[in-house]
Amino acid sequence: MNNVIGKAIYTLWDTKEGSVRLNEMKSLKRLQYETPEKLKEYQLGRLVKLLEHAEKHSPWYKKVFTDSGIKYSDINSVADLSRLPITKKADIRNNADDFISTIHNKDELVIAKTGGSTGVSLNLYFDEHCQKLRNGAQGYADNLAGWVPGDKIGALWGNPPVAKTFKQKLRSSLLERTKYLDTMDLNPSSMGVFVETWKTFAPDVIFGHAHSIYIFAKYVTENNISLSSPKGVVATSMMLLDHERVVIEKAMGVKVTNRYGCEEVGLIACECEVHQGMHINTPHIILECVDDEGKTVLPGQSGKLVVTDLNNYAMPLIRYQIEDVGVLSDQPCSCGRTLPILEKLEGRVADFLKKADGGLVGGVSLVERTLTLIPGIEQMQLVQKSIDQLIVNRVKGHEFNKDTDALLLKELQVVFGETVTIQINDIEKMPQEASGKYRFSICEA
Repeated sequence: MNNVIGKAIYTLWDTKEGSVRLNEMKSLKRLQYETPEKLKEYQLGRLVKLLEHAEKHSPWYKKVFTDSGIKYSDINSVADLSRLPITKKADIRNNADDFISTIHNKDELVIAKTGGSTGVSLNLYFDEHCQKLRNGAQGYADNLAGWVPGDKIGALWGNPPVAKTFKQKLRSSLLERTKYLDTMDLNPSSMGVFVETWKTFAPDVIFGHAHSIYIFAKYVTENNISLSSPKGVVATSMMLLDHERVVIEKAMGVKVTNRYGCEEVGLIACECEVHQGMHINTPHIILECVDDEGKTVLPGQSGKLVVTDLNNYAMPLIRYQIEDVGVLSDQPCSCGRTLPILEKLEGRVADFLKKADGGLVGGVSLVERTLTLIPGIEQMQLVQKSIDQLIVNRVKGHEFNKDTDALLLKELQVVFGETVTIQINDIEKMPQEASGKYRFSICEA
């Protein structure tokens, strides 16, 4: 199947589902060159509509407005958002139903449970329209890396989705056109299999965890393997370190596009072809950078990132602290796009843990999978002291029960083997680093 047929199938499939994804991609491509003034006007218009909805229909934010002594109509600029308090992960975790809009049926919403890079388990809800808008933004970001609808993707990802129903299998083979390398078990054997898949599949774009792509690129380089160059490489989910970028670009023969997003709001920012920082997805979100007191820091200064999702009306998230630290810029990009720049993302560095057989386990994949599968764990930190000793620092969640730790041990033994000594420590809260981030995976082996 060539790309012409693939693009036609993608277009027909999207048309059948309302054409939201492709239309949003086109809208974002148009908005990226609007004047800063028009971008702010567009963003503010969407913000006011969201705030009106949240004040009227979200029990949580209705109380927030009341307690703050203001109404949605008092917010006349993005800067006025600072009059509202910051929403924390704990607020969502302990009051999820209060965030959900009263005019939405919870049972009909899309649900996503995420462990996230900080190891905090959250239940998130959004409607299908929001999901399609996010998919449109993902398509826009993929396009910055060279992807076009119908292209084939090679994905380095933990716990790859498995198509079960006929529709899922049809969608997977005709629309998504993706081959996976499972980062839960990166070793010479699995990477060798992916190399052979690459040679026959010839992916147009590579997508995955930044460090996972680096490990694969290092394997390719060290074994003098020659692969067909993709049009682009998209690195996400964890910080892309400079030395990793060099290795990946040498192995793949193309520039790496760094992307930043999260399960809670979707795409936050993405590099363009000149790689001078990441363009913020301002048509879909408002990104703030604040200090420990919640006050806005100056451009160029490091601070905690706070995001407002302009797409999600089913479960509004306003001034949500995503527990990442970054630096915003007030300098324009030389590419000509007017979308503002996230200059630097700090934190989110995942240490990979080692297996006795020489394989590596992506910490972000393991923690996220464990928090998703096992109820009763609020946060978790893995510390590997040696190849045969693993310490688990675990914070109990609301659903903790007598079976939680047994299930946790079993899950970790499946990954590391039964000969590994696993010690579970019961802690009240996770320690934080100076950056404000949690290290969910520490390898000392």
